[in-house]
Amino acid sequence: MRSHFFAALLALSPLSALADVPCGGSFNSFLEGLSAEAQSHGIDADTATRFLRTVRKDPAVLRADGAQGVFQRPFIDFSRRLISNDRINRGRSNAQRYGSVFDRIEAEFGVDRNVLLAFWAFETDYGAIQGDFNTANALVTLAHDCRRPDLFRPQIFAAMELFARGDFDPVTTTGAWAGEIGMVQMLPRDILESGTDGDGDGHVSLKTSAPDALMSGGKMLSSLGWRAGEPWIDEVSVPNEFDWSLSGLEVEKSGAEWVALGITARDGAVENGLPASLILPQGRHGPAFLTYPNFRFYFEWNQSFTYVLTAAYFATRLGGAQIYDAGTPDAGLSGEQMKQLQSKLQARGYDVGDIDGILGSKTRQAVQTEQQRLGLPADAWPTPALLSKF
Repeated sequence: MRSHFFAALLALSPLSALADVPCGGSFNSFLEGLSAEAQSHGIDADTATRFLRTVRKDPAVLRADGAQGVFQRPFIDFSRRLISNDRINRGRSNAQRYGSVFDRIEAEFGVDRNVLLAFWAFETDYGAIQGDFNTANALVTLAHDCRRPDLFRPQIFAAMELFARGDFDPVTTTGAWAGEIGMVQMLPRDILESGTDGDGDGHVSLKTSAPDALMSGGKMLSSLGWRAGEPWIDEVSVPNEFDWSLSGLEVEKSGAEWVALGITARDGAVENGLPASLILPQGRHGPAFLTYPNFRFYFEWNQSFTYVLTAAYFATRLGGAQIYDAGTPDAGLSGEQMKQLQSKLQARGYDVGDIDGILGSKTRQAVQTEQQRLGLPADAWPTPALLSKF
């Protein structure tokens, strides 16, 4: 999700890559560097000067970047916070209201309407909350900060290009704290590459036109490789006696192989002909899902494991799937306990990313490996019992 709420979980680049991207130092000198580099991107000096003239560093952007406590919530809690009957009903209402637009998206890009509805819902509550951060300030502030300059610096030059076209105003354009714009929260470079005039008025207006925003989102997912006509996730039931080390995105088997191991779909049937991975977001006693190739494209939109799984599941709910079986998961770790575990895993040589208290994909892999080493059920769900063994 390219949203004000979720964008900070985009992965950090390796230090070797960051060394090649200018950041930090005097803010005025940094702006001068941007202006000089703009010409190498085909942007004339006058355009760069006019774009940067009013740009200011925004401390609120950096505060928002550091406030990520919500991602410490486990899947069941997180998904229940984001999914409500009201959000489902409004999603289905929007599916009818913009039915002809979704028909075009499915015909041209092959992206299921419920996938886009789920993103639209989570990104901006169907356009109601798009963010009020000055976008130019946000992009330059985050590029000046040295955490992810490789992500944000190119977006500044993309925004300059939009400005040159008359589609971006550095004074008035607003959006998410991480620089995304519009109803489905797209970054400037995404807008350049995938922006689509869905309502036929000759402009791409992602903030005010739902057809433009939805068509643009559909084109972006298609460009990322979305596979038309294929599912993305199924809720499943798993036998009590199972090799839990087979769970996780790192293991793929055909649907038929999973069925042979005793896995069944709770609604309909497992897609036998597609490769799939078994996901246990809260361990072997919690919900269980099979994810198909299209699920991996969700990570191109957002890097948060919990968000991606919730968005993928919500899309199936909009399509009529039943509420997932929450089961009775083992107690997990608090945010501080998760940080302790991450530190201990890191000390053992595992790459867990940031020590942030968030159970992301890298931490899950490390947990699963340690569970196997300790002879525990390797379901990638860290518990106080596991922490106590370090």
